[in-house]
Amino acid sequence: MSSTLKIIPVKSPTHQDGHGAAEEAAHILKAGGVIAVPTDTIYGVAALAQHSESVERLFQIKRRDTRKPIAICVHDASEISQWAEVSIPESLLHQLFPGPVTAVFCRTPRLNPALNPLTNLVGVRVPDCDFIRQTSKLCGGPLALTSANVSSEMSSLNIQEFQSLWPFLDAVFDGGDLSASGLHRAGSTVIDFSMPGRFNILREGCVPQQCRKLLQEFHLERGIAISVNKEIDHLAIGYELPLMTGRDI
Repeated sequence: MSSTLKIIPVKSPTHQDGHGAAEEAAHILKAGGVIAVPTDTIYGVAALAQHSESVERLFQIKRRDTRKPIAICVHDASEISQWAEVSIPESLLHQLFPGPVTAVFCRTPRLNPALNPLTNLVGVRVPDCDFIRQTSKLCGGPLALTSANVSSEMSSLNIQEFQSLWPFLDAVFDGGDLSASGLHRAGSTVIDFSMPGRFNILREGCVPQQCRKLLQEFHLERGIAISVNKEIDHLAIGYELPLMTGRDI
């Protein structure tokens, strides 16, 4: 954590595409930093998923139970298979992503074992947000991503809503207000695909009906819910797991 917090606009007169901000975000993350970022739903807090010390610090900032998992964010749907065992058709994967969805799959051995060590599942996001996707690309690996709020508190649609976290962050990247209606505060829709040929919507999120329609078109069967706890983290980065839950992006 730096002594003086940096608040950095995602878009500026010289970098309307947000790539300049993404380069700065990647630089901070590669140095072991933890930052706040906009997504296509709500604001999140990010660290390098493959950097164990950064992940530990992220949990501390959130005051989050380490038994509750967090999701990862990658640049493109084609990268997911490096970190998760994709059990759905590639064409479906590319219709879901990029978008406000968290897909839960079995994890691969390549993913940092210190990230969510008590489960063999991982939630994956490819947000429809150029800034966060470009940041992940520049980092050369997945980001651990969770909602920008203290665990169990309301999710954030602008940076003022999580000011209590600012002193613990290395930078806040300001993407403005993310939703005029507040719809996105529900976070991403979380879908468990860990059972081949089946799906289970673990959290409704902001696009449940669109997801159900798409999954029916691919003739996937609805699975049996196996989680015993209904608490989910706002970002879904919030996703539910057997015997474990977390409220997230």
